[in-house]
Amino acid sequence: MSYLALIAVAAGLVLAACFIMKKRRRARLLATPLSAARRRILQARMPLYAKLPPDLRDTLDGLVNRFLDEVKFFGYEGVEITDDIRVTIAAQACILLVNKKNRWFASLKTIHVYPTTFRSRLKSVAGHVHTSRRQSRLGESWAKGPVVLAWDHAAYGAFAPHDGQNVVMHEFAHQLDEQTGVSDGAPLLDDDQSAGGWARAFRSAYGRLRRDVETGAGNVLDAYGATNPAEFFAVATETFFERPNDLRAQEPELYRELSQYYRLDPAAWG
Repeated sequence: MSYLALIAVAAGLVLAACFIMKKRRRARLLATPLSAARRRILQARMPLYAKLPPDLRDTLDGLVNRFLDEVKFFGYEGVEITDDIRVTIAAQACILLVNKKNRWFASLKTIHVYPTTFRSRLKSVAGHVHTSRRQSRLGESWAKGPVVLAWDHAAYGAFAPHDGQNVVMHEFAHQLDEQTGVSDGAPLLDDDQSAGGWARAFRSAYGRLRRDVETGAGNVLDAYGATNPAEFFAVATETFFERPNDLRAQEPELYRELSQYYRLDPAAWG
């Protein structure tokens, strides 16, 4: 065997060993409960955590462990990144995947945290922006990262779980949507989910929201969802987790599709 061939074999063995070690570390993190200190953070910050069925809460613990191990946080404008910030944001992001074992935010490596609404320094036509009425940004999701968040709104979204407004869930719904390579409100579906059924339910509900926004009629979905199909999916995700009973009553087909997609039924959580 030539010298170059030996180097190639050695490099392959090193890569294989690294892969196995990474896989074992990930499995260990997923199987480990959150520390008592981190659970106290979620008990104080995120009422939805206590409402989760015990098996899902245990799964969420492991997902948070993995998220904190793989994603780096950076603070801006005086924000000091603490476990309080990291755990609160990670849990809200990971609840979207708590029963989707075949999905992960694989391309996300960093989260940038501002103290409050901010003006973006990033420029990209592929980015998605969640704005307030003053056009100051609450959050952004970029196809290959980062996610940018206003901490005061991220914290309030966790603490007020029934208003249908959650900037972390909104931006991480964009992360899921972007995994197809096109952000259009049609994320990767599982094999047992009908693309036709998804499209029909979303097209109908999106059309109703747009008409309601134009006429000033009430709708369980925030008006921001009428911006485009990508924003509609993100807003629908917020509403699914925070106002599930209202969404199921007003848009039963949309609720059913989201329930199949997330493998969850939040309306049954009490």
